[in-house]
Amino acid sequence: MDSNALFVPLQFKIDIIGELGRLLNRRFELILLSPVHSEIEMLASERSPKIRKMAAFAMQFAEKCKYVEVPFSAETVDDAIIHVAAKNRTPVFTNDAQLRKKLRDISVPVIYVRQKSHLAIEGMIQSHV
Repeated sequence: MDSNALFVPLQFKIDIIGELGRLLNRRFELILLSPVHSEIEMLASERSPKIRKMAAFAMQFAEKCKYVEVPFSAETVDDAIIHVAAKNRTPVFTNDAQLRKKLRDISVPVIYVRQKSHLAIEGMIQSHV
């Protein structure tokens, strides 16, 4: 999940846990990378009241995620997400158009909000049997 994915429940009133269950039709675990967590913390302390409120909500939602420390230095949060997703062949939940394109270019499945009402997926998710 990138930072904007954590805003989806508040922004679009979408139950992303339920939607991910419907979309993936399998057990899944939400992953929060350390750079994404840091980005949310920064937004919670440095932006407008509306952004701070959304970031506080995102931090609460992030508690449902498995926290993963990224053991390397990436230039941007998106670079960290791309590296981890490509290495582990895991889908990424994001609404960021540039990140979605970069992930599609390396054949990483992308989950995103469609028509402001539900989640959709681009790409095929590998089955790990």
